[in-house]
Amino acid sequence: MSAELIDGRLIADYYRERLQESISELKANDVTPGLAVILVGDNHASHTYVKMKRKACSKLGIHSELYQFQESLTQEELVGKIEELNELDHIHGILVQLPLPQHINPITIIETISPSKDVDGFHPVSIGKMVTNQDTFYSCTPLGIIKMLEYEKIDIKGKHVVILGRSNIVGKPAGQLFLNRDATVTYCHSKTANLTDYTKKADILVSAVGKAKLIGAGDIKKGAVVIDVGMNRDEAGRLCGDVDFESAREAAGKITPVPGGVGPMTITMLLYNTVKSARWQLENRQKR
Repeated sequence: MSAELIDGRLIADYYRERLQESISELKANDVTPGLAVILVGDNHASHTYVKMKRKACSKLGIHSELYQFQESLTQEELVGKIEELNELDHIHGILVQLPLPQHINPITIIETISPSKDVDGFHPVSIGKMVTNQDTFYSCTPLGIIKMLEYEKIDIKGKHVVILGRSNIVGKPAGQLFLNRDATVTYCHSKTANLTDYTKKADILVSAVGKAKLIGAGDIKKGAVVIDVGMNRDEAGRLCGDVDFESAREAAGKITPVPGGVGPMTITMLLYNTVKSARWQLENRQKR
């Protein structure tokens, strides 16, 4: 029996409808959520992602501004632009599209963004609050995964979650969000020996390593939930994930496709964080 599909597009639409209600409430209080997007250089994928994010903003009525720069932009100039945006009341979120050119240190740039506008959830303050289980901006892809599971009514408490990958953007924060919800979490990575020994024990398996079709039916516990974060190309040049979908669906209980799984949720959570920031600004204003 094949696994049940977790439809990321359908779930994203559900959360966006609820965001629309929040945006209407904010606008009734003269607050329009605003997102500033900074794009440096000519990376084709980055241009595509930025276009998708701004289109999503436009559909929901979120104000967005694009600041596009040549690759020759200096780190000092970029820091200066972010500092300007930090001071603008109509901008509630600042997104710097990664990767940046090699001469610009991404850590310096992320730390320049005000924690109150860190809608990507990458700032050390946001990460520290996440680790200590405080309300903050959470990284968009990990938060999207949690929201998918909540929509599917998949109980996380007490489950064994295995995370493949330890990036600061997906792997590490995803594991922490599961831990905050009382899961038992195992991290695996490129140096993990006997990987299948771990993946076969996962009630929930999250793969974010960027290796096409790394995981098949033989790596999955019968009936497990499989979340595929990978975005790769197979030998025929087709978009695929870290999971060999056709094989894995014979073992899994529920599984996300690529494309149409985690991707739509990532953008939705960026919108969610932007609206959250605008709501916080309104609440602070009302307290004065």
